[in-house]
Amino acid sequence: MSSGAVPKPIAGVSSFIDDRIGAGNFLKRNLRKIFPDHWSFLLGEIALYSFVILLLTGTFLTFFFKPSMGEVAYEGSYEPLKGVMMSEAYASSLHISFDVRGGLLMRQMHHWAALLFVAGMMVHMLRVFFTGAYRKPREFNWLIGVSLLTLALFEGLTGYSLPDDLLSGAGLRITEGVMISLPLVGTWITFFLFGGEYPGEDVIPRFYSLHILLIPGILLGLITAHLMLMWVQKHTQMPGKGRTNANVVGAPLYPAFMAKSGAYFMFTFGVIALLGTFAQINPIWLFGPYTPADISAGSQPDFYMGFLEGALRLMPSWEINFLGFTLPLSVLIPALVPMGIIMTGLALYPFIERWVTGDRSEHHIADRPRNNPHRTSIGISAITFYGVLWLLGANDEISAFFHVSLNWTTYVGRVLVFLGPALAYVIAYRCCLGLQRGDAAVIGHGVESGVIKRLPSGEYIEVHVPPNEGMEAHVRGKTAVPMIAGTQADTDGVPPKRMRGPLGKLRAKMSEAYGGEKIPLDEGHGHGHEEHAVVGSDVKEDKSPPS
Repeated sequence: MSSGAVPKPIAGVSSFIDDRIGAGNFLKRNLRKIFPDHWSFLLGEIALYSFVILLLTGTFLTFFFKPSMGEVAYEGSYEPLKGVMMSEAYASSLHISFDVRGGLLMRQMHHWAALLFVAGMMVHMLRVFFTGAYRKPREFNWLIGVSLLTLALFEGLTGYSLPDDLLSGAGLRITEGVMISLPLVGTWITFFLFGGEYPGEDVIPRFYSLHILLIPGILLGLITAHLMLMWVQKHTQMPGKGRTNANVVGAPLYPAFMAKSGAYFMFTFGVIALLGTFAQINPIWLFGPYTPADISAGSQPDFYMGFLEGALRLMPSWEINFLGFTLPLSVLIPALVPMGIIMTGLALYPFIERWVTGDRSEHHIADRPRNNPHRTSIGISAITFYGVLWLLGANDEISAFFHVSLNWTTYVGRVLVFLGPALAYVIAYRCCLGLQRGDAAVIGHGVESGVIKRLPSGEYIEVHVPPNEGMEAHVRGKTAVPMIAGTQADTDGVPPKRMRGPLGKLRAKMSEAYGGEKIPLDEGHGHGHEEHAVVGSDVKEDKSPPS
């Protein structure tokens, strides 16, 4: 952030406030805070604005929803269900959909906003992971983000179950099966939540309390802490001209970033409103009220729970019987292991990477994903693992649509869930090295100009020109992945003491493999570079900004 005269819009606002409450200096300092201008930094705002829309639409729905499992005969506007016995929760959901003005729009906007909230957090977290923006001093903010994503999944589960229709009831039945399979405490937790034998009479009121009070309150507190930490620690920025770990290049909060954020909120709101208007989602009247004896074909959860559904469908029917107790591994492993691998891996990764690389310095410049190939490959492997489970959560639909054996889709899925991430790792790693070689070629050879030149020998070449300053600064922002000091033996051939034990040797090998410079930028030298530059000296320099 550069020093200088305070812009007139900021000076006017701060003076107005200072004359009344004495906060002028605070406002001058914070209204001039600089935010980097890169499209990927807007991904987190999608999640934030979706959460705001969730609060607004959810407040509207609470005025009409009745969180009760007491049975009533439906007497509303939807003729096919007239006279059918159902819970008050389901009846009030139908009432909102058909008899409350704007009720169906609010219901559908709420559901679409929930999907966009989780999707926005996932994509934002991937951006932070692949660019290394979780490194010091942002480890705490990363852990807050992981907690937010975990809570959002449970918030979605509780909200998904509230209408008490046949589809949500099927998901609730799976939830009950997972809880009751937990060793020692499973039965107690199940009876506590459902108020007795499944389905009981208390699960909807208790889920309602969790959904509108407890979990949103925690989410709101964590989001506030997340934004405050980001404000104090300053935003990361992509490498480029004039950008260092000691500055932030971009636009001030007021008026530029405020105007952009306000417009982006309205755009997000408009997209969700259009989806709620024209894209039908969760038509509960077609499913009917939930009864434990009924089931529907082709039922699928919302996308963020699809990977757990896939894990349940792929898992063999294993169980352990010991001393009269049964441990159903076919439920416990798919319910706990995939979620545990993904969330625990996300939470621990910044600290594992710091242990492997020995890097304890602060980082305010984000990495390009290609410049840390192992980290990128690990992320792609995790996405592939998640994607295979998510896809096989619909193995019955895949089997029916493509006319293939349901058993074979399951067998193939069991292989792909292990083979897919391994292949994804290798492919992603090779792609990163290839992209690094491309960057080295840009520095060594220049960029293609589109001009074809015939040499005296008769050979045709494409003239290359030096990259513009912005592109070159973007590429040269690459730094080698750190390695711990002492991975190599000292000059006398004796390794440091901390590297002599088995753990130290393992750490040294991991650091050598993970860190270091894979493809140096000076590898771009090649034959014909000088000649290309000379031949293309009359070609105008490309002044377009870097992509």
